[in-house]
Amino acid sequence: MTKEIFPLLQTQRLRLRQLTLEDAQDVFAYFSRDEVTAYYDLESFTEVKQAEHFIRSMQSRYEKQEGFRWGITLREAPERVVGTIGFHNWHKEHSRIEIGYELATEYWRQGLMTEAMKVVVDYGFHLLQVHRIEAFIDPDNEGSRRLLLKSGFTQEGHLRDYFYEKGQFVDAVIFGYLRKEHSVDQ
Repeated sequence: MTKEIFPLLQTQRLRLRQLTLEDAQDVFAYFSRDEVTAYYDLESFTEVKQAEHFIRSMQSRYEKQEGFRWGITLREAPERVVGTIGFHNWHKEHSRIEIGYELATEYWRQGLMTEAMKVVVDYGFHLLQVHRIEAFIDPDNEGSRRLLLKSGFTQEGHLRDYFYEKGQFVDAVIFGYLRKEHSVDQ
């Protein structure tokens, strides 16, 4: 049995590729910032080995075909990871998958995540053939809300005390996107 090749995705400005342990310092650099982890289900990193663990976890999910997590790089600097985006919580029997993402603060509000979101959503609907892509965000995360709405997702509901994160129960807002609503021209 041959090992599958991790899918490489490209946009006008970005190259989305598999994360490797060589990316640990870049991943650590932005995951150590409280602004990045404020709405994330993990504490800010304090050691590079936490980034290595994160990368190994993403690699393991891919090997088990439980999800995909791309390292986001600029096309002119493909060796430096500035964020990640990908799928997890893949419920194959229900043909649905959850999307998650983060980006280094110096790249916020430049449209990069919107660009990455488009190719990843296309991948989910057309190559993975999922029926539904969903996202859960913190109700206060306005940047993520704008990104999801701009990307074609529909806000579907507010879930009270839905996740237990960082020692407390927190609400979540669920967004959904159905394949029949998706157009590659978006």
